[in-house]
Amino acid sequence: MIKRAVFGLLLLSVAISGCEGTGDSNQAKQDSVVVWHWLTDREDAFNELAAKYTEATGIDVKFELYAPSDIYSQRVRGAAHTSTLPDIYGILSGMRDFASFIKAGHVLNLTPYMNEEGGSWKSKFFNKVLAVNEFKSQNEFGIEPGIYGVPLDMMSIQMLYNKDLFKKAGLDPEQPPKNWKEFLEVGNKLHAAGIQGLVSGWGEAWLLGCFAYDYAFNIMGEDKLVATLKGEVPYTDPDWVKVLSLFEDMRDNNLLASGVVTMVNKVAEQSFANERAAFAFNGSWCVNVYHGMNPDLRYGVMLPPAYSNQYPMKILGGAGGSFMVNSKSPRSEKAIEFLKWFTAKDQQAYLAEKTHNLPANKESLSMISPILSQFADDMENTYHWNSLPIVENPQVTEMFNKGIQAIIIDEKRPQEVAAEVQALKERL
Repeated sequence: MIKRAVFGLLLLSVAISGCEGTGDSNQAKQDSVVVWHWLTDREDAFNELAAKYTEATGIDVKFELYAPSDIYSQRVRGAAHTSTLPDIYGILSGMRDFASFIKAGHVLNLTPYMNEEGGSWKSKFFNKVLAVNEFKSQNEFGIEPGIYGVPLDMMSIQMLYNKDLFKKAGLDPEQPPKNWKEFLEVGNKLHAAGIQGLVSGWGEAWLLGCFAYDYAFNIMGEDKLVATLKGEVPYTDPDWVKVLSLFEDMRDNNLLASGVVTMVNKVAEQSFANERAAFAFNGSWCVNVYHGMNPDLRYGVMLPPAYSNQYPMKILGGAGGSFMVNSKSPRSEKAIEFLKWFTAKDQQAYLAEKTHNLPANKESLSMISPILSQFADDMENTYHWNSLPIVENPQVTEMFNKGIQAIIIDEKRPQEVAAEVQALKERL
């Protein structure tokens, strides 16, 4: 159902100009390590750590960061075609494309290094964070079991609420709604006070689908969700209709901000940061975003209010960004040594302080800000698409998410959307 890229779709185009030159210069410097990534907002922090590593080891580390995500994806794919990938890089895509890079020999299996010295490197990370970069035995892609990426940080997608707007509406700013009934009641109270409810980038279908998946876990449990992906349970099942009906509930109880179905997440972030909506559905990366937009914003983190008590509420989480080591690089050993240092406790704490993102190293969590701690506290409630044993057909995913958008704007009923999605799945 959900698009398999968290931060953007991987474009299947050829290399943009400049890849070959970067690869040649990389080959020429045997005492340097080149890193590509898309996290341009962290350039200063990355460069500061790179300089510190060079001073300590004599190994020069050069970060080359590219944005937006589609430009970065083009660069990586083009460099893979021309065998000019750098020593370390990130893959901005889902498991299927990740597997294609591995099969082409562009990604080193890091399991032996993770398990060295009794697994000392591996033990520093949360299991759920490592799982994003891990292929299990008998995986559907035919990849040798192992860990193929190093998590840079971790993320979870939750709900945020504005404490000052809660107070303005006569609500307790320290008591956000805990269940669906309370959530709807709060929506109507906010509306009565002239305050918009939930804002999110639901014009980006993956984020909308993420919200629906959370409630699918809560309403039917993981086993039944997976059975649906396998085709054993239809989308017309009452539990799936119930998931779709939640969006009708939010619409009818004044919980959705105007234009939410066409809104990209950057616009949604601006709206919440500027206190134009009381709730947001966003990832932990928003702490850095909101800090830049409105450092005085007073908000809290909450799990999406549970609809059912039968199954736990699950939220999307895991590694935010990861690094892969180019298996064809003559400097792969140097690259691994740098990544071991880069993901150690002190460096992870420094990145958390400077970039306001959750560190992947669990030893660093005691050193993070209170608002990041609220995200970290719920990491045990997370799931990740990569942890599910099967992937939904992208066409079914697209129809499901577009159907939700149609429900929100009152063009279709939940039962109608469920029937259309099931009919497409059966045809495929």
